[in-house]
Amino acid sequence: MAGAQVVAHSSGEKDRAIASGVDGSFAIPDLTPGHYQFKATKLGFDDSGVVEEDVRAGRDVTVNLTLGARQGFLKRLAKAYAADWKGSGDSGPEPPRRIPPSPLDSPPFPNSDWSYGGAPVIGEPDTNAPPLMEALYGGSNGEWWEQSRIKVYGWLEGSFNLSTSHDSNYPAAYDIFPNRAEFDQGVVYIERIPDSVQTDHFDWGFHVSGLYGTSYRFTTNLGYFSQQLLDEHRQYGFDPVLEYVDLYIPQVADGLNIRIGRFISIPGIEAQLAPNNYVYTHSLLYAVDPFTDTGILGSFKLSDHWLVQAGLTASHDVAPWSGDAKASATGCVSYTFHEGNDNLYPCVNGLNSGRYSYNNLQMFDNTWYHKFNKSWHMATEAWYMYQRDVPSVTGPLTPEKGTFGAVCAVGQIRCLAPEWAAVNYVEKQVNAKNYISIRSDFLDDMRGQRTGYKTRYAEETLMWGHWVGGTVLFRPELRLDHAFDRRAYDNGTRQGQFQNLP
Repeated sequence: MAGAQVVAHSSGEKDRAIASGVDGSFAIPDLTPGHYQFKATKLGFDDSGVVEEDVRAGRDVTVNLTLGARQGFLKRLAKAYAADWKGSGDSGPEPPRRIPPSPLDSPPFPNSDWSYGGAPVIGEPDTNAPPLMEALYGGSNGEWWEQSRIKVYGWLEGSFNLSTSHDSNYPAAYDIFPNRAEFDQGVVYIERIPDSVQTDHFDWGFHVSGLYGTSYRFTTNLGYFSQQLLDEHRQYGFDPVLEYVDLYIPQVADGLNIRIGRFISIPGIEAQLAPNNYVYTHSLLYAVDPFTDTGILGSFKLSDHWLVQAGLTASHDVAPWSGDAKASATGCVSYTFHEGNDNLYPCVNGLNSGRYSYNNLQMFDNTWYHKFNKSWHMATEAWYMYQRDVPSVTGPLTPEKGTFGAVCAVGQIRCLAPEWAAVNYVEKQVNAKNYISIRSDFLDDMRGQRTGYKTRYAEETLMWGHWVGGTVLFRPELRLDHAFDRRAYDNGTRQGQFQNLP
């Protein structure tokens, strides 16, 4: 059997491992004389028995190892999860990369490199091997799956919260339903990530996904099954979330990735999809900014320090075929400095005339990542947004479904509706399986157009993250929210709220 891993173990010596050749043969040269145990393993097969031999100087030893029968799919899947939870999975050698060493460990953190939106990290290898794919790799079509580089995987997320509010936790997100258990999101990904480590040839990728749960309300775009939320006000819903192709051209600059389709709005620290976030709940800043965009985006890697992005979209949270679509420009710059310990990521996102329509936000965003030392880092984001000619809440014009009007000056039918916000995450890595997040967040909804209440907000969150293997994450947290100028929580009946997510 080709590709089996053969391990030679001897007390007091470092284990030696080698892969079998196409005919199943293997050779481990220059073993130190002594007593050895030999064993073979291969994904999808039962391990061989252990064969013991004495190795003497100047003599060859012939060892025959027999793998067990090929396992069934469910047994392979269960074995992959068990190995992950026990931490006994075979990680293999580190693959080559074309960028400096990662500043962070993942896990426990969502990303190992300072992230930017709208593209895979150019020069970073794809090392994600979910248990489902390990089970498929061990099957009769495993070689096809590995060579195709197509992956199918996903996750389930549920929650339970205790809150001082009774009817609604909004504008806290995700857990807008207080004092109850919820199914937040079940997500399936089908994707192929282009190989951006190599510099020889064009490569391509794609991504298709679907989300079901209460979280669909934070991904809904006008024109993509949006009637579930805007017309029917469903508690649970489905959203296709992300559908795009990636075209990778290594000959342009130090690598160019072109993404075409629907993708997550590119600035910022957070994302709607659960594994991409430090904390279970979202900041106020993120709860009211754009969710996803549809269009085309080019990401140009100029060097290990500089990345430039430019794109054209249909504006925020709308399908190109909807009546609210507007040609909108997006541009970002990522600069990494101080030997990779700092990163700045300013963006102009969705720039057009700014005239009011569904989530037509003119967004100016900047994110700063800073690593203090091996175990401490922080992420800070601030944005300013606005829309022009927003209908006044006291005027004759009716806002679009799913949006709020603005608290305009007396006599105005429409007005400019700006808002600004800032959030800071401080992260402490305790060890490879545990970390602590401290989040501080401020939002000034200057005309009430984003939350429905003209007020300033603040929140503080403390969270502990604990991993079981690399597939199960617990994120209990304590969160305190406050509105400074009026009652804006629990449907306008409370000025603040406290939540415990056990």
